[in-house]
Amino acid sequence: MRVLIACIALVTSMLTAAPAAARSEFKIAWSIYVGWMPWGWAADQGIVAKWASRYGLRIEVIQINDYVESINQYTAGAFDGCAMTNMDALTIPAVGGVDSTVLIVGDFSNGNDGIVSKTATDLRALKGERINLVELSVSHYLLARALESVGLAERDVTIVNTSDADILSVFQASPDVRHIVTWNPLLSEAAARPGARKLFDSARIPGEIIDLMVVKSEALAANPAFGKALVGAWYETMAIMRRDDEAGRAARRAMAEAAGTDLAGFDAQLATTRMFWEPAEAVAFTKSAELVRTMDRVRRFSHEKGLLGGALDAVGIAFADGTVLGAKDKVKLRFDPSWMALAAEGRL
Repeated sequence: MRVLIACIALVTSMLTAAPAAARSEFKIAWSIYVGWMPWGWAADQGIVAKWASRYGLRIEVIQINDYVESINQYTAGAFDGCAMTNMDALTIPAVGGVDSTVLIVGDFSNGNDGIVSKTATDLRALKGERINLVELSVSHYLLARALESVGLAERDVTIVNTSDADILSVFQASPDVRHIVTWNPLLSEAAARPGARKLFDSARIPGEIIDLMVVKSEALAANPAFGKALVGAWYETMAIMRRDDEAGRAARRAMAEAAGTDLAGFDAQLATTRMFWEPAEAVAFTKSAELVRTMDRVRRFSHEKGLLGGALDAVGIAFADGTVLGAKDKVKLRFDPSWMALAAEGRL
């Protein structure tokens, strides 16, 4: 699902397009993941349409089955916004030259990503072992952080690139596949295998694997109502789905079915996801110094893997307090909490 791409070929004309003009129609993309299921439900329930209509807009919400493809299409110009992780926002659209703004910080993985082993009892036992994962993904990043926590490095293990479509089946069927890194719901299924043990998960690195709604900066600047409508729809949805009553359960049940699970399974995934139910929480997180430190770790990992297309500082990342990581004259990823702050202040 949440996968990095080392390079993306973009049509030059798309990257040198004229500045965005005022518009009334927009498209956003999302793919299956617990933290992004609210977009599909909000569209189906007419919540997105209601908020778009408030500002005289039409916003089409489109599910893309292939997560990577959704980001590729966003980068190539097919969408005005797309659900993606912080790492992918940097290594795909930003590296591809698309100036993007983080409009909504929805959640961070708090146990949804992890390492499962059939034979090892702790992380140190992974030294010299083969580990299956989706290479250059958040799983790869998680493994690097896990090894670092016990004084090991990636050179101490052998990584076997395995697609998310195959990783569970090979773990269950092949005796040669002893250790995997993956995300939910695959993670939970792998950990439930008799004798399997979870060695590390993203709860140990809270706030580092972040799920976002990212939009084109030019489109947002020219059409601020676009940002207001999306933020309004998101937090109305958050208010409903978090409720412990029939309305809340019905919303989560519908999201669960769309994700291929049941209510209990979906709630279990939510339990390992730190949702920012209230906009003020997301604003505080986005303004934190820890986010800057996290993105510095992410960009350094990405650079080591050749994902930044050159020098470490080739792409700039801007934050709410004016801090910029990388080239100040080449900022392509912007964490701007002002739109969520409007929701927190009741000014949408």
